[in-house]
Amino acid sequence: MTEEQFRSYVAAFNANDFAGFGHFYADDVVFELGAMKRIDGREAILNFYREVKAHIVEVVTPLDVIVTPTRIAMHCRTTFDTFVDWPDFEIWPTKAGDSRVVETIAMYELDGDRFTHIRGARFKP
Repeated sequence: MTEEQFRSYVAAFNANDFAGFGHFYADDVVFELGAMKRIDGREAILNFYREVKAHIVEVVTPLDVIVTPTRIAMHCRTTFDTFVDWPDFEIWPTKAGDSRVVETIAMYELDGDRFTHIRGARFKP
């Protein structure tokens, strides 16, 4: 995968293009959000983001991207703007009008042009 292809994944994610960003996930991909959550499988990840994006506008801005044949590392800034109250959101309770900005380090393992394992953790609150 090239950096340009990876950035097209981020653009599809930011545009809520589920088919577009979902194309990058292997069927059996594993997604780990630090110690907070683990999601197994492409459809489970897409369902997680359907729920998130029904409450929150999430925009990922890559700050640094490193691409190798088998891995991609990204340092990014992510903005979360809540537009529908979500008091039982398992990552953090949030309500309409809340806004958060976090920095994250993410590691993507690749098999060809598909992500097989994604690990992300906050770098700065």
